[in-house]
Amino acid sequence: MKTLVTGSNGLLGQKLVKLILDEGNHRLVATARGTNRLPIPEDKYIFQSLDITNRDQVLEVIAQHKPDVVIHTAAMTNVDQCELEKEACWDLNVTAVQHITEACELNNAFLVHLSTDFIFDGENGPYNEEAKANPISYYGESKLAAERILGESKIDWAIVRTVLVYGIAHDMSRSNIILWVKNSLEEGKEIKVVDDQLRSPTLAEDLAKGCLLISEQKAKGIFNISGRDLLTPYEMAVKTAEFFNLSTATMQKADASTFTQTAKRPPKTGLLIEKARTVLGYEPHTFDEGIAIVSKQIASR
Repeated sequence: MKTLVTGSNGLLGQKLVKLILDEGNHRLVATARGTNRLPIPEDKYIFQSLDITNRDQVLEVIAQHKPDVVIHTAAMTNVDQCELEKEACWDLNVTAVQHITEACELNNAFLVHLSTDFIFDGENGPYNEEAKANPISYYGESKLAAERILGESKIDWAIVRTVLVYGIAHDMSRSNIILWVKNSLEEGKEIKVVDDQLRSPTLAEDLAKGCLLISEQKAKGIFNISGRDLLTPYEMAVKTAEFFNLSTATMQKADASTFTQTAKRPPKTGLLIEKARTVLGYEPHTFDEGIAIVSKQIASR
């Protein structure tokens, strides 16, 4: 099977590339805007620079490589940035999906598309795959619009909805709640952590595994791929502090109204993953196990 991954320089893209190469059953084409930042020698795969907002480039690259599966991870995911830069958000999260969908139709490729819990308003979470979407941010609106493009297309597709992805990029270029809490408490900083929002935090390796299971089975439809625990960020922070034996004396509970954020956040999301477990055999780590995995990765760097 030949698999093409977009956004290969990103956190999920990095984890997918490693997982796909470790599995050994795929010919891999990794794509990203600009140069290749993966630490893996290019003799093991093909890297192709790709601007997903450029229709001609998308059509050309996918026609050239003719993948059996496209796993589309590239997106603008900074929720506040999407609110401030709506045109760029729409280009990356919606128009680009139109280009990729068109290319998949022309080349008979199966499309796995990444979406988000932020398509929901957070009033009645956690959500299953049939729940009614009602985004309260521009980011959520853009991701829901992308889902509708697939739903109205003629291609075979899967939508992967996920939540609060955490993990370590090879170059430590991205922070996450574990790193932020660990570093802040080690430095004795006073931090406020939200305790009135609920999420099901997702280890990047688990999300990559879910995407690969879908692509190998060419399982059609919508799948929730997230962690198994429903936690507030404060609870995640406490678990992190306990794992690293750090004092929580400088950590305070806060509600979302304490923070000034450009975009609204849904209060209670989280995703129910029974479908993924039953249909795909997906089984994610607990958040405690995820902290241990991240800890080992931090130590190795």
